[in-house]
Amino acid sequence: MKRLFFVFGCVLVLYAQNVNDIAQRTEARLRSLNSLQADFVQTYYSSSVRAPLIEKGRLYIQKPGWMRWDYTDPEKKTFLIKDSLYQEYYPEDKQLVQKSLSEEEGEADILGLLTGTRSIQDHYTVESTSFPTDNKSVHQLKLIPRENDPDNYILLEVDAKTWLILKAVSFDWAGNKQEFQFSQIKGDISLPKDTFELKLPPDVDIIK
Repeated sequence: MKRLFFVFGCVLVLYAQNVNDIAQRTEARLRSLNSLQADFVQTYYSSSVRAPLIEKGRLYIQKPGWMRWDYTDPEKKTFLIKDSLYQEYYPEDKQLVQKSLSEEEGEADILGLLTGTRSIQDHYTVESTSFPTDNKSVHQLKLIPRENDPDNYILLEVDAKTWLILKAVSFDWAGNKQEFQFSQIKGDISLPKDTFELKLPPDVDIIK
């Protein structure tokens, strides 16, 4: 019986080491990148609406503090984070929304994970999990916030070769779910200087 408990204990230790190793290597890889470009599909499932909202576009990241989400379908819009300034631009409406972004907001959940500014093991309890996927050779993790409601958690799918995030799914206490799928991921590429500049018409309506 003692031997059985010893073997079981060793399995638990190896399991914990494996999960922690995956989290550490993922975080280290994301932190090592100076820039990143990827296509994304964002799907929002609301507990009060039957049909999910599906949007597509391209993501750009340039460290230390620039990020751009260009949405192309079904509506064209751009979300831009440049240092501490957050902007939403809706070209069809000729409307620009601006607000200051706190350090805490800039490092929150998905944004912080993608840029490597939010430490996985410092902010989350990490567990191994499994969920449906079309990708092969991946690791799947469940991140449970250490300080918040355990009903708010994130599922991550990580490429076993590149250690980059292929999928991130966040759940909240109200039963809503938001999923990001990333493809055509390119790291440490030279992005044009105007990538993080908005081309605005002279009659744009600016809301602060």
